[in-house]
Amino acid sequence: MQEKKDIRALSKAAICDFFETQGEKAFRGKQVYEWLWKKNAHSFDEMTNISKKLIVLLKTHFVINHIAVDKIQKSKDGTIKNAVKLYDDLVVESVMIPTPSRTTACISSQVGCSLACEFCATALLKRQRNLTASEIYDQVAAINKESLLYHGHKLSNIVYMGMGEPLLNYANVMESIKMITSEEGLGMSPRRITLSTVGLPKMIKKMADEDVRFNLAVSLHSAIDSIRSKMMPINDVSNLEDLMDALQYWHVKTGNRITFEYVVWKGINDTRKDVDALIKYCKRVPVKVNLIEYNAIDSNDFVQADKEAIAMYINLLEANNVIVNVRRSRGKDIDAACGQLANKEEKV
Repeated sequence: MQEKKDIRALSKAAICDFFETQGEKAFRGKQVYEWLWKKNAHSFDEMTNISKKLIVLLKTHFVINHIAVDKIQKSKDGTIKNAVKLYDDLVVESVMIPTPSRTTACISSQVGCSLACEFCATALLKRQRNLTASEIYDQVAAINKESLLYHGHKLSNIVYMGMGEPLLNYANVMESIKMITSEEGLGMSPRRITLSTVGLPKMIKKMADEDVRFNLAVSLHSAIDSIRSKMMPINDVSNLEDLMDALQYWHVKTGNRITFEYVVWKGINDTRKDVDALIKYCKRVPVKVNLIEYNAIDSNDFVQADKEAIAMYINLLEANNVIVNVRRSRGKDIDAACGQLANKEEKV
């Protein structure tokens, strides 16, 4: 028996064509497409303006591989972590981060990760597969509903900073952003979306060439190759000079400032030499630096730097006219903070 196709893998035109081949009106395809994306239907039975006959036809040929929020954890600070079960029973995690003025969704793009960054809990998981565009979209739609339920307003921002490296799932991530920003989907502004990457030069240039309008963040953590390579093996493949070349290209093409995500660890990157290297690196392209509070995981010896080291970074960066913000972690008590996402039942 032939396996049924996930209908959300089809374009609107393809769904319309399907109905025409079945002797039906093409506009039925437009109705179904609206249910699938704008209304985020979980099943064909929810499509109330589609006849029972056509519902049976759809069920005969297609499935909707929708996610299910399998478990919700609530932090004392208001953060919510969703354990998201996929159609094949694999699990990823996504996070809703509320503040008084906005709600941010942190979403995953892969089941696990292959990049082995020493400080990240997701690196403890084997990479099992990429998420589809619809699975990424569903995470956002689910958090939007939670934001409305708990805070009375829609989701305001999205960060691709969950499990996985977005640029290693390029096509699906780009398609998910297309649908999130489309009026046929969630209709969100691309300016409210940030894609976070370890820094893959070839893919950063590819994005720039596609005239994208969302924001770019790079997980940097050191502007000294030897130090960065110890924490992030990808730096041995694409070093800081390769990365800078891509970032300068990005800025020329998009006009957008880049964000550097940067954690300061005790005994690793907490000296004046480290700050001076970062300042020099920042001078080469318009950037802002987010100093991120480190969230310990079970399997490594990384320790948050002393307050004096953080203060040194802030003072020297500001003195050199580099924009710097300190990001306090949210949801640490439920392992929902930056670097902690790792469905623990999936560890190997």
